[in-house]
Amino acid sequence: MAKTEEFVPKWIAWETTGRCNLNCIHCRCDAGMESGEGDFTTDEARALIDDIASYAKPVIVLSGGEPLLRPDIFEIAAYGAEKGLRMCMATNGTLINDKVCEDMKASGIRMVSLSLDGSTAEIHDNFRNQKGAFAGALRGMEFLKKHGIPFLINSSFTKRNQEDIPNVYRLAKKLGATAWYMFMIVPTGRGEEIMNELISADDYEEILDWHFHQELDEPEMLMRPTCAPHYYRITLQKVKEEGVDFNRRTLSFSTGGSKGCIAAQVIALITQHGDVQPCSYFPISAGNVKEKSFKDIWENSELFKSLRDFSSYKGRCGQCEYISVCGGCRARANAVYGDYLEEEPFCNYVPFKMRKTEGELSAK
Repeated sequence: MAKTEEFVPKWIAWETTGRCNLNCIHCRCDAGMESGEGDFTTDEARALIDDIASYAKPVIVLSGGEPLLRPDIFEIAAYGAEKGLRMCMATNGTLINDKVCEDMKASGIRMVSLSLDGSTAEIHDNFRNQKGAFAGALRGMEFLKKHGIPFLINSSFTKRNQEDIPNVYRLAKKLGATAWYMFMIVPTGRGEEIMNELISADDYEEILDWHFHQELDEPEMLMRPTCAPHYYRITLQKVKEEGVDFNRRTLSFSTGGSKGCIAAQVIALITQHGDVQPCSYFPISAGNVKEKSFKDIWENSELFKSLRDFSSYKGRCGQCEYISVCGGCRARANAVYGDYLEEEPFCNYVPFKMRKTEGELSAK
């Protein structure tokens, strides 16, 4: 097992509220307008920032729910910035206006991420379960551009919108996004209700192959598939097979580099109630920051330790020669099999060790 000091928290998503003005089909936390009970108070939020900043200096993404529904969100952002943390925000974009942008800049928000799950209002609004969500997101991006605030676009996909992936990519570029992150759905929270909409393993492979070649020819906008760790296996295979030069670019606050699943390795989620989880889609608590320090949870949680021990992974992941660059999606394994150490359920790659064994057996 790798030493604990090799794993440093670089990116923390903080669910600052459970309240949200949308009702998205895939929401990992089942957010709604009545879901704010248990949110950190302003004093508790400051204490959490003090706790984290005393141990590390990760990027903090103020998320939700919808963070702009918190009246003190910019006070929290400014406090984090004062403590030397890079403060960012994840929003659905519908509440952004001139005043919000001015407050973002004044409070030290460095980057904003917005969600766009379709290239048309029909597709996006269906995914977000709210008419006008598409128009609101685009309007929010226009305000951000007007005020010179960089933004990236996150796009989530299932069978219902997978054919729209190339169109969403082109729209993200047209809108002026700094980066486009293609999310492959992990069925947690409200997303459990659309388990039958998960993209098949074969289609998954084709989509990641498309992404590789698109990224290869994309000179301006950073592209990165998210919750798709076997992309890093595919990248190594394609570079070798096609003999191409593939120098992946990174944003200054990016954490993934050339690694697939980084849950509990360099990232974590803190829920609205204070539970620390390995990532945003992994609904198992490693401990609560209202009871223990973040450092104690990060370094000593048995859950986090097990995720960092690749030798404990099962099935094809446990046998795979790409384990150190991929790792399989631990949250997806947990959602599908009920065991986060099981193999990635939507990867169709057969490791060399298993092929060799099968060949030896068939020869006997």
